[in-house]
Amino acid sequence: MSSQPNPPFLPFALPEIGEEEINEVVEALRSGWVTTGPKARRFEEDFVKFLGDDKLHAIAVNSATAGLHLALEALGIGPGDEVITTTHTFTATAEVVRYLGADVVLVDIDPTTLNIDVSAIEAAITPRTKAIIPVHYAGLAVDMPAVLALARKHGLKVVEDAAHALPTTINGELIGTLQSDVTVFSFYANKTMTTGEGGMLVTRDDAIAARAKVMRLHGINRDAFDRFTAKVPSWYYEIVAPGFKYNLTDIAAALGIHQLKRVRGFQTKREVLATRYDLELADLPLILPPRPERPSDLHSWHLYVVRLADDAPVSRDELIEALFKAGIGVSVHYIPLHLHPYWRERYNLKPEQFPHSQRAYERMVSLPLYTRMTDADVDRVVTVLRDVLGERE
Repeated sequence: MSSQPNPPFLPFALPEIGEEEINEVVEALRSGWVTTGPKARRFEEDFVKFLGDDKLHAIAVNSATAGLHLALEALGIGPGDEVITTTHTFTATAEVVRYLGADVVLVDIDPTTLNIDVSAIEAAITPRTKAIIPVHYAGLAVDMPAVLALARKHGLKVVEDAAHALPTTINGELIGTLQSDVTVFSFYANKTMTTGEGGMLVTRDDAIAARAKVMRLHGINRDAFDRFTAKVPSWYYEIVAPGFKYNLTDIAAALGIHQLKRVRGFQTKREVLATRYDLELADLPLILPPRPERPSDLHSWHLYVVRLADDAPVSRDELIEALFKAGIGVSVHYIPLHLHPYWRERYNLKPEQFPHSQRAYERMVSLPLYTRMTDADVDRVVTVLRDVLGERE
């Protein structure tokens, strides 16, 4: 008697790498220039063109964490300062504040959008507050007009954590082109485009850009690429600050050059998958992900996060167990910062201070969503969800 073989494991995320990316990486390897050089510079120039505003600076870095750190450092954030952000994010958003000796003030989320609650930001402002870091959760834009108005009212800096938000728009404007002081994107392996590891700091402020470029590579006052390609002796440089090692390699940038060309197509594919999920899951006891207020705006669909409704017959953990048992990889975004030992103990945080984030966390599951998924892959996920949850009565 033969048994049906188990289907292969369906991972939570996979990048889509094409021959163009591979060829560009091979070209970088063969060129002998594998660290920061001509491809990193081209990637930065292409990124500005993609955003469509030549007044912007794009500075390639080796992670979004690095970009956030450079942004806050360039803004002069330091000991005694406070920076407000959401508890419902990855620790990188907040840890960069502590790198600089400043304090993090965590606030709750809007229960519908899962983005930072703007009214909670205003309530948290003190004389020590210097900046706000809004996070575009899952690829849905934060209410940036409200955040920017609040920042102007109180004289605060705004650094957008746009790790999920390429190519997200709000009111028809791309994230990265708003009037924030800095926007930082991520190109980690599971993001909407990838360089393996990497990120991009975007600003229209010349002074911030200049400082970030210096601090990106050890506080050197000259670009290493220029020094090593000069046709005349150019060995001399000066260290003008105790900088970091945050530069993006040409190998990584080679991937980025072609991923960026495909990112709008990737968004379209993700949108199709998200819409398919919406249709197939509509009658289950789930709260489906929110969409932009304006239907014409783009959600990047970095994540597809469902929440169990009150009448769901199982717990979140039981649902995750069932999905993994069926060979389907899922995740949870995020374990809120207020639950992690470091943040909880440093700031004496309790779940009841963040009721919306806490409730969302206890009920949420991030389903597989990536451009290499097929209709059959989506059907596999839906079938398990239907088996476990059943249709609403």
